[in-house]
Amino acid sequence: MVTTTTAFTVSALFLYSSMAWGARADDHEHEDRHDEKYMFVWAGDQARTHPDFLAVIDFDDDSPNYGKVISTVPLPGPGATGNEPHHVGLSADKRVLGAGGLLSVLKGQNEIFFFNVEDPRRPRFISSADPPLSAITDDFYALHGGGFLVTMMGGAQGHAPGRVVEFNKDLKLIAEHPDAPPEDGFNPHGISVRPELNLMLTSDFICPSTTLHAVPGPLDLRGSIRVWDFRERRIVRTVRIPNAGGTIDVQLIPGDPLARAYTAGMLDDKLYLVDPYVGLATPVFDFASIQKNGWPQLMRLTRDGQRLFITMNQAGKVVMFDTSDPAKPVVMRVLDLGANSGPHYLRLTEDEKRLVISDYFLNEDAFGKVHSEGDHKVHVAKVTAHNLVLDQRFQLDFNTAFPTGPARPHGLAFK
Repeated sequence: MVTTTTAFTVSALFLYSSMAWGARADDHEHEDRHDEKYMFVWAGDQARTHPDFLAVIDFDDDSPNYGKVISTVPLPGPGATGNEPHHVGLSADKRVLGAGGLLSVLKGQNEIFFFNVEDPRRPRFISSADPPLSAITDDFYALHGGGFLVTMMGGAQGHAPGRVVEFNKDLKLIAEHPDAPPEDGFNPHGISVRPELNLMLTSDFICPSTTLHAVPGPLDLRGSIRVWDFRERRIVRTVRIPNAGGTIDVQLIPGDPLARAYTAGMLDDKLYLVDPYVGLATPVFDFASIQKNGWPQLMRLTRDGQRLFITMNQAGKVVMFDTSDPAKPVVMRVLDLGANSGPHYLRLTEDEKRLVISDYFLNEDAFGKVHSEGDHKVHVAKVTAHNLVLDQRFQLDFNTAFPTGPARPHGLAFK
């Protein structure tokens, strides 16, 4: 429970911080909204023989080529294959796309890649980086002044602890946070920030090395949220969720005066409401009511905090919630993507009229224990106040879209 004093203090902090930060409140909060015409998809060759690549897709729903491939940009030179393309992030000025290689460390390759997307039809590779203290690239957060924070789920050898690495506006690696990481299973995957509250959350998911056959035993899944002082890049509190079975993502609720967030337990089928100041995670929905062992994974919230979208990887579904009362989320729509679909990554367009989902999580083939292949399709769903409906005009299948053969689509961004 949140006491009256605590609620007042947090609300006061919210009002004060909002005034103090002003236009800096969110990296994208005050940009002009516009219809995005291009989709970027970060993908890997299924056979792991051709280079990993960035695909540009026609995302203009008035175009006769809507959903068609415009161009592809392969990674250059040594280290181009077998990186297992994962999450992406678009810089605050929309000129740079950051992209991660989840398993680059297995081949001793650079793990974070940057593309210039000023001309969205013809992206250009800029550079790559290999943080010395960390590995297993996951999620990106675009910093207001340029650059990124990037969660790295493992240490340099893929164990614990991981780090959050920071790149400045010139894409130079300047730090791996925190200076002294926790030794109690710090394996950050998800990241969410409210700069106006000086608040950042990361979610611990799994010790990556335990997914490999070379490491005996079961998967070592995590259940914890780290609360950070955003400006100091310092962990101030840990919210433990012992039975979650993998807290893969965390999303702060925009505008919430109590600064609460959502996370989900991948194996315990629970949606949790997290109070970062009190240090408490409360289950508020049971995904087993939709499908048991459905693997709730990644989440997105609308800017007003009124709608939550979450993928259920093993169930092949995307759930849309009414979150106008954060403690009592109500299911509005369960979108079924079909057998073997495997939805994982998702992203909302700026106008929040389209939700895009990619059907691939991770397949470690013969070297690992995780095999969640999906069907390699990318879906567009139209979003209304009360519904989520597949756009049947958009048909994009990474099994057949490229002359190099089947590919695995993962991270998505738009411009």
